[in-house]
Amino acid sequence: MLTRFERARILGSRALQLSLGAPPLVKANEVDPLRIAQKEMDKGVIPLTVKHGKEI
Repeated sequence: MLTRFERARILGSRALQLSLGAPPLVKANEVDPLRIAQKEMDKGVIPLTVKHGKEI
């Protein structure tokens, strides 16, 4: 389960990659990189992971 901050960071990073020319991993009629990134996250195909550290 991702926090809203982790989700925002991943979506932002993936949208930046898409805007710089990375190929989309899902079929999308959209032009907006953020919407494409949201579709990728919904399908679970974004190639980014989050490592949770130990609490102090």
